[in-house]
Amino acid sequence: MKENSIITGFHAHIYYDPETRDIAAKIREGLGSRFDVLLGRWHDLAIGPHPKSMYQVAFAPNQFPQVVPWLMLNREGLDILVHPETGDDVTDHTAHALWLGNRLELNIGFLQRISPKVS
Repeated sequence: MKENSIITGFHAHIYYDPETRDIAAKIREGLGSRFDVLLGRWHDLAIGPHPKSMYQVAFAPNQFPQVVPWLMLNREGLDILVHPETGDDVTDHTAHALWLGNRLELNIGFLQRISPKVS
């Protein structure tokens, strides 16, 4: 069994399309004004393992009980990936992933090529 203590943080990836970018901006503003989070850059094109436009939100483990329920209630139809940071990018984005909305097909091969194998 793995211990929760291996989680050093969480990421939420908020996915959007050109027509839903304003909604994504509203969610981003809400996150930034309500929580102690680190808002990543806007990526208006697919990047890395992510199949569509998105931005990342990083937050500490103690923020999970506040941030994730807020996202559940305020995602306004956008798809969101929430995953822990354990040092194993592949597993964090797959087996450890939590999806709000639709589960998108990630390019896991990208992560496998850049990530060291963690046991």
